[in-house]
Formats: sequence, structure tokens, C-alpha cells
Amino acid sequence: MTNRFSFAVEAVDGAARTGAISMNRGQIRTPAFMPVGTAATVKAMKPETVRKTGADIILGNTYHLMLRPGAERVAKLGGLHKFMNWDRPILTDSGGYQVMSLSDLRKLTEKGVEFRSHIDGSKHMLTPERSMEIQRLLGSDIVMAFDECPRADRPRDEIAASMEMSMRWAKRSREGFNAGGEHAERSALFGIQQGALDEDLRKISADKLADIGFDGYAIGGLAVGEGQEAMFATLDFAPAQLPQDRPRYLMGVGKPDDLVGAVERGVDMFDCVLPSRSGRNGQAFTWNGPMNLRNARFADDTDPLDNRCTCDTCSTYSRAYLHHLVKSQEILGAMLMTEHNIAFYQQLMQAMRDAIGERRFATFAKDFRRDYLR
Repeated sequence: MTNRFSFAVEAVDGAARTGAISMNRGQIRTPAFMPVGTAATVKAMKPETVRKTGADIILGNTYHLMLRPGAERVAKLGGLHKFMNWDRPILTDSGGYQVMSLSDLRKLTEKGVEFRSHIDGSKHMLTPERSMEIQRLLGSDIVMAFDECPRADRPRDEIAASMEMSMRWAKRSREGFNAGGEHAERSALFGIQQGALDEDLRKISADKLADIGFDGYAIGGLAVGEGQEAMFATLDFAPAQLPQDRPRYLMGVGKPDDLVGAVERGVDMFDCVLPSRSGRNGQAFTWNGPMNLRNARFADDTDPLDNRCTCDTCSTYSRAYLHHLVKSQEILGAMLMTEHNIAFYQQLMQAMRDAIGERRFATFAKDFRRDYLR
């Protein structure tokens, strides 16, 4: 394997930057948005359609895949890429966030997290070592370290203790990943910065992660209810605390205006369920802001969803037809709306890459907010 992982910054405009991650399964243009394929599928889309929108990489979910169909089964069937017919890079999250957010019956210790499946109540233990093993069995290209993600409104001493444990887990994740033989030789491992909204705690976290050494660094613990203003205030310092020569990944974000504000502050990678989930629920994202296709005013509207969008949905179907599909709860409505939203997000990322490359990002961001937030 000749190109395990490399990252090159091609242009910088303020704190915003554009570049590319190169891996064996292909290049990932940054800033990048990764559609979320929770259970080995971006809901309501075929993998080839996801690729057609411009996505270079997708995200798979360790927690859900370990429970169903099972990591060992996926491995036996040839790995996640073959299983779901996606031949480009896949990033898998570590499972930590889902264990914390989805499982009421869980027990957290230094070793890891013991929890019961939300599917059948069966008991499982997820540790840094087991998380690395699962992601290896799935055949992940970018593996995420196992961490804990506390709510930002917890007391500072709790957040500090949680961050310190996550850093110990990060070291164990590094060791577990390195023990992965051939998989470790062709894949990458990202560490996750924690510390909630606290600048000092995030600096400690960033320094500990850099000492361990990772291929990329994620900013965790945001988009968990703190609001955009607090998130941006944290992003005013958090990305710069991380190694400048590595990609920075803001986990679980977000709305289109979140993405623009985060790129403005130096973030390179994103993932979020929002475009697909919103599409299934009748909401479209457009250059002129979000649009709820359930509204009666679209019943006779022959315009496309978004005149500026080049996706198949916008070039083929009217708002009136999409309104009908959404109101009728037809499966095609979810498919077409999701395809548009994923395509819109990819067009937004391409527009940001172009603006940074041409050193006009501040103007782009101003014009975007004028139209999108009006």
C-alpha cells in the first residue's frame, strides 16, 4: 500500500483552508462533508447516487453495525465497502457517542462502557480495544479513537475528569489500532479533542493527543445542545490548538450556516444526519434557506426546489410534485428530497473550496448568510 494517508493544504484564506486527503481508496477534497451511512446505508439513497452528488467519503456507525448485522459478520462478508457497494473511503465513528446518548442502561468505568442493546436488550462491553477491533473488522479507512462525550452543561470538574479519561482511552485506542497488522498499515486513526466549551481544558486535550500522535484530529463535544453561538465561540480557539499539518474534523455538524462558520474558523471535515433526516421529513435546504415542502403554498408551485441547484431532483421535479409526495408519505418523496439535500451540501462544500482557492471566502460567507438567513 503506497498511499496510506497524507494531507496537503492547497490554499488558505484567513483561517479557512482547502486541500486534500489522499488515501488508498481515493482522494477526499477539503473542506469535506461526509454523508452519514449509519447502518451501512445513507438512508433513502443508493451508494452510487451518493457518489454522484460529489461525496468523496461517507461515515459508518460502529455502535449500530456492531449490534446489527455484527462486525464479525460484515468481515466475513468481505468488509463494509463490499457489503454496501461503496469503493471509496469510509470513516467510522468509535461508538462512544451512541453508547452515551442512546443507552439508558449503561455503566461507565475506566475499562470502558457496559451497555444494553436498544434492539434486544443484550449486554455488551465497549472498550477502546474493542472499538478498534470492530472498526478493523468493518475495514474502516479512517478509524476514530474511543472517547466519552459529556454534555457541555456538566460541572467543570466532571468535564475535566471525563476529558482526562478520554485521553487515556485515546492512548489505548492508538495502541489497539497499531496492533491491527495489515489494517493499521493501510488505514488512519484520528484522535478526538474534548473539554466542552473550556479553552484551557481543550488545550490540555489537544496537547495530550499531539503527544500520542494521530493522522487527524476531531473536535468532539460540540453540537450537543450548546447552541451555535457557544459552538462558534469554542471554534474561535479549538482548531488552532490542534496540529496545523493535520485535518481537523468537527463531529456531528451541522446546518449549512454552521458549516460556513466552522470553515471560516479553520475546520476541514464534517458529518451530520441533518440533510438525510430532514429530507425524509419534508425539509429541503436551499441557497435561500430551508424550505418545508409540507406547506400548502407549494401545492401549485411549478418551480424547482432550488434554481441554483444542479441535482437531478431540481432539474426534473417541481415543488408541487415533491409537496404531493411528502404529504402522501410516498417513499419517492424521501428519496428525492434526500438526494437534493446531500447534493446541496456537496455543492456548498465545492463553493467554499472554490472561494478559499480564489481568496474570496469572506465575501462568499457574507453573501451566503445574506441569502440563506434572510
